[in-house]
Amino acid sequence: MFYRTLCNAFVVVGALLGLLASTASGLGSTCSSPLTHGSAAPGDPFWLQNIQHQGIAAFNGNPGGYPVFRNVKNYGAKGDGNTDDTAAIQAAINAGGRCGQGCDSTTTQPALVYFPPGTYKVSSPLVVLYQTQLIGDAKNLPTLLAAPNFSGIALIDADPYLAGGAQYYVNQNNFFRSVRNFVIDLRQVSGSATGIHWQVSQATSLINIVFQMSTAAGNQHQGIFMENGSGGFLGDLVFNGGNIGATFGNQQFTVRNLTFNNANTAINAIWNWGWTFQRITINNCQVGFDLTQGGTSNTGAQGVGAEAIIDAVVTNTQTFVRWSGASSGHLQGSLVLNNIQLTNVPVAVGVKGGPTVLAGGTTTINSWAQGNVYHGTNGNPTFTQGNIANINRPGVLLDSTGRIVSKSHPQYTGYAPSDFVSVRSQGAKGDGHTDDTQAIKNVFAKYAGCKIIFFDAGTYIVTDTIQIPAGTQIVGEVWSVIMGTGSKFTDYNNPQPVIQVGAPGSSGVVEITDMIFTTRGPAAGAIIVEWNVHDPSGQQAAAGAWDTHLIIGGTAQSGLQVGQCPTSGAGGNNCFADFLGLHLTSGSSAYLEGMWVWLADHDLDSGGSQQISLWSNGGIMSESQGPVWLIGTASEHHINYQYFLKNAANHYIGLAQTETPYFQPNPNPPAPFITNSNFDPSQLGQGDAWAMTVQNSHGILVFGAGFYSFFSAYNTGCQSPQNCQNQIVNVDSSSDIAFYSLTTVDTTWQFSVNAQGVINRSNNPNGFADTITAWTRN
Repeated sequence: MFYRTLCNAFVVVGALLGLLASTASGLGSTCSSPLTHGSAAPGDPFWLQNIQHQGIAAFNGNPGGYPVFRNVKNYGAKGDGNTDDTAAIQAAINAGGRCGQGCDSTTTQPALVYFPPGTYKVSSPLVVLYQTQLIGDAKNLPTLLAAPNFSGIALIDADPYLAGGAQYYVNQNNFFRSVRNFVIDLRQVSGSATGIHWQVSQATSLINIVFQMSTAAGNQHQGIFMENGSGGFLGDLVFNGGNIGATFGNQQFTVRNLTFNNANTAINAIWNWGWTFQRITINNCQVGFDLTQGGTSNTGAQGVGAEAIIDAVVTNTQTFVRWSGASSGHLQGSLVLNNIQLTNVPVAVGVKGGPTVLAGGTTTINSWAQGNVYHGTNGNPTFTQGNIANINRPGVLLDSTGRIVSKSHPQYTGYAPSDFVSVRSQGAKGDGHTDDTQAIKNVFAKYAGCKIIFFDAGTYIVTDTIQIPAGTQIVGEVWSVIMGTGSKFTDYNNPQPVIQVGAPGSSGVVEITDMIFTTRGPAAGAIIVEWNVHDPSGQQAAAGAWDTHLIIGGTAQSGLQVGQCPTSGAGGNNCFADFLGLHLTSGSSAYLEGMWVWLADHDLDSGGSQQISLWSNGGIMSESQGPVWLIGTASEHHINYQYFLKNAANHYIGLAQTETPYFQPNPNPPAPFITNSNFDPSQLGQGDAWAMTVQNSHGILVFGAGFYSFFSAYNTGCQSPQNCQNQIVNVDSSSDIAFYSLTTVDTTWQFSVNAQGVINRSNNPNGFADTITAWTRN
């Protein structure tokens, strides 16, 4: 995601233990003593504190001297609740001459800033620089305490404002951030105060954070302030007290498992194109969701375009959803509610100072919507403000409570450093130059299933397929990189996986966190990740990945930067970046949360965010029979499709985000690739890449999607007539799939059946974007 010409709009506790028992067939290790539980004593520190830290920034100017891991106490922080630790923490963040003010972006300066247990007093914002993770002890959450004299936009600031309104980073280019395992306490501040200013884009996450705020009448505390960007995922957050739990304004985001207690307003949504909220709990608030109403003109004020809320529990709250702002005729904005349990909530949906649209009480809202609803090949909308047909939720996607399965980022709080094995200690270099193929294979053969595999920070070059056995847990360090390169991955007539997760037909636990998988070009025949493993019986979401991304090109030493692949196309065959990003095979299941499959549209490391032209046939292809949960995933700039469901079944997808290539329609898909019937849809994009195309698939629930097209041949002139692309979503006539809260930008036909446009954007204006509230087959 990178779109400079987009106008700005408005300015619970606990880590889940990994499931470690597995049953595996086929690919496996020689492990004779499976790791079924951790060996940490209750009083031991979180393993991350004392594990040997030997990660490197492979392409940094000083890899030997650059510190990737930083413990804030080694930089002078006391954590005693009395000492002002602001300067010491900032010194830990800044060490090594990192990418701050005046730096667009980087992939050569990663930093993991660790906080042991304690209370760290903060008096001014902690500026979080590019490619940074702030991680607290997950067993005993450290507290960031706002000093009584705190001054600034927020305790944690991911994109500081400068004089005149400029900022450190372009908000749509503010990638690679994570904050997890903290208590943020604002209660000593008598005036206004905010916990986190989170103006970010993709490959970002907030996880396992508790916000403690005042409950006094008239307080001006808020947990999160987000006013711009293009996200993203956040989840497992608790907000106690405050005037506003969280203020959200961003193109799109996926939110899972947020709890709000005793706030005036839980969520203040100021603008978006589309957000999906899964598992929201609201207790004892005045307003659950306060949605700013916008207009229908793409040149007018952008309010909340589309909100999709699933599996919410709301108790003792006056109003669940409130639209605020002037209205004429129908309320503007799209809203979809599914499985909303209300207890003592008088107003389910209403207008500020106006009528109740949907009465509340103590009841369950099954399926309710506001907006344009479509069926089949009928392109005429039915404006709906009421109950809709029950949303189909295949049982294999639900947990024992009947809600969509939810699984937190594994953090292994019960495990000791001795339960991990470092790939660098076992001979892998991670220096971006050495071929680490055999060293990594040896680690998996010896330790998969009996140790958690720790990829120390670095870039690991591989020239053959790396097979990850069923029964394996992998943890990276500030997005450790495995980079496939060499002759094995150059033939797009015979594509080969760089990473193979499980052998075909295998079952078992697989957990992958904080990794990046990629290629060094040219790699026209690379399938970056082939996912084969299936959950063991009775263990939902046992095979998954969290905060793990496929970042393809545009990074240091990738051979796919502006010097090799300018927008003129002069790079030719050298700019084949991969064949396919992620392939979920027919026998697999997967829980993927916060995954970005990005074919780079610009160079992250050459300065100036210069655009580039790279070639990738496809982004995410699924043939899985399920269950599959794609929660907060995105796929961008691939030539033929971003998502392709082929003979697939039992998928929950929310929210899916895409951009099609900026250079289209030159080349014209499938060029420069040759059609491959095993991996390509029967109907290609007719000059444009599909955001999503679905073929002979069943039991598919898309609950939130943002599909965008901003350019035609790198030119933005198509935005005025809003016809940068002709078609963008395609479903064949044999598929059983439902879309809710589907938003597109600058596309003439928002929805097609059998590659024939059915729903025209002119019927669905919704601010800058266009929204279909619901489409079902029947």
